[in-house]
Amino acid sequence: MRTKTLLASVAALAVAPMLAACTENASSGDDGGKGADARALTVGSSADGCELSATKAPAGTLSFDVTNTGSDVTEFYLLGSDGLRIVGEVENIGPNLTKKLTVNVPEGDYFTACKPGMVGEGIRAPFTVTHSDDEQQVSASDQELIDQAQANYRSYVQDQSGQLLEKTKQFVELYEAGKDDEARALYPVAREHWERIETVAESFGDLDPKTDAREADVDLAAGEKWTGWHRIEKDLWPQDAKGYTALTPAERTTYGDDLLANVTELDGRIRATGADALTYPIDAIANGSIGLLEEVANGKITGEEEAWSHTDLWDFQANVDGARVAYEGVQGLLEGKDPALAKELTAKFDALQAVLDEYRDGDGFVLYTALEPADTKKMTDAVNALSEPLSRLTAAVTS
Repeated sequence: MRTKTLLASVAALAVAPMLAACTENASSGDDGGKGADARALTVGSSADGCELSATKAPAGTLSFDVTNTGSDVTEFYLLGSDGLRIVGEVENIGPNLTKKLTVNVPEGDYFTACKPGMVGEGIRAPFTVTHSDDEQQVSASDQELIDQAQANYRSYVQDQSGQLLEKTKQFVELYEAGKDDEARALYPVAREHWERIETVAESFGDLDPKTDAREADVDLAAGEKWTGWHRIEKDLWPQDAKGYTALTPAERTTYGDDLLANVTELDGRIRATGADALTYPIDAIANGSIGLLEEVANGKITGEEEAWSHTDLWDFQANVDGARVAYEGVQGLLEGKDPALAKELTAKFDALQAVLDEYRDGDGFVLYTALEPADTKKMTDAVNALSEPLSRLTAAVTS
């Protein structure tokens, strides 16, 4: 088994799913990816297509400029050969917009996938990364910074995972004992540790939907099972759920034990050693920062994540925490390559934090339901101001 990579780390616990809606990419790229722009690809995502400018590229830092030509918001993924491992992704691409994914990819077989509407298996096609003898050389000083960033981020992820596990144990114990007020108080605090490393947790495609799926993500009418944090959240905050029937003590035990089992499994995978150990390439750390801010834009700032508890601002802060830690891990490398971008990112992170601090209440935050449209606009503006320069981080540190 190959050493796993952040955002490319799902264990092959089951046979890879059938590749629904597979298509041929637009260009065969039969030159093996030769040429100055061989690593710069374009993607057109429509309602029924996912067309790439080439089906192969040489190993190294690849860029995918993804343009949404459809009418629904879309996503683009580079997946491992099993169709499960997320090598890189770019989300929340609105109609007529273009976003860039920059990712360092070794030789091997992959799949590309567009997800118009952000649901389902996506429109997939094979993609090949060929051997290359001209991969970028890294100076000794840069390598030292990279090694330090990787070690520090690994420690951070493991620390947050450990704290997540401990607080989940406490939360499940309170919930199963019927101590609802105490469980409600701990719920957003425990979830902060998940949200800080959400891009790592999401890379385990078999665990994430069982642990963090919202009700809107699950087709209950088709018999899909809804488990995890948000299933328990609804049971603790049923006031907005018309006609809701509270879970029985036995059902609480079932859902609580299942949540704890999945968080325990997550922690075990994060701490794995040897061939199963996660690695943290510099592009993955940078993309993790970008991805965490995308999480803010996609769910937290809209109030969709915590639909029952309305504790979205705890999640918002935790995503920003994780994004900043990932950024600061590569900041030294960035300062040597693009000091102006480093200065801008630090200032924009500070500005976003200042806005979020306005909504603190004691040790936490006000509930999302207390916000006015002017408040969410102020937050959105601060997130957008950071998103644009942050989108250039990966390309800068891998240049």
